[in-house]
Amino acid sequence: MLRRILALAFACAAAPSFGQLADANPDWKEVEAPPPPAVRTQGLVAVDMPSGISLRFGVDPASVSVGADGVVRYVVVASSPTGAVNALYEGLRCESAEVKVYARHNPDSGWVPSRDAQWQPLHSRPNSRHSLSIARNGACVGRGPSGTASEIVRSLRTPPEHRFEKR
Repeated sequence: MLRRILALAFACAAAPSFGQLADANPDWKEVEAPPPPAVRTQGLVAVDMPSGISLRFGVDPASVSVGADGVVRYVVVASSPTGAVNALYEGLRCESAEVKVYARHNPDSGWVPSRDAQWQPLHSRPNSRHSLSIARNGACVGRGPSGTASEIVRSLRTPPEHRFEKR
């Protein structure tokens, strides 16, 4: 009997989180993304990643924007222990917990637009762990952007233990 009660309690507690991933605005339209800015490797805001990931990620604070459509767009730079550097121009749709890669950059070819770029769930793609971390650590709050571009950059720079302190 206790197992049934606990199972029911866990199911009820989890139900609201599933509803958050449903599209609350079926009439939403994405505005055209501006072209990606030049890639910078200096002054990046480090992305807090789980242990075991060898790549280092950083967001270019000058690239962060919040569109009229509510999409948080930014350039994230990935660097490997061997010194290889690549970048992605991404958008986060906080309302539906999705990410879209608009373009990829590498030193040899520059920016290359993603062919048939589609919104993908943040939670189901191993290659979007950095995007999930950016969303959780400053870009999104609830079902929307956590503020203006400068407020998002400030949140990303703030250590997790101080994020919700009054300033």
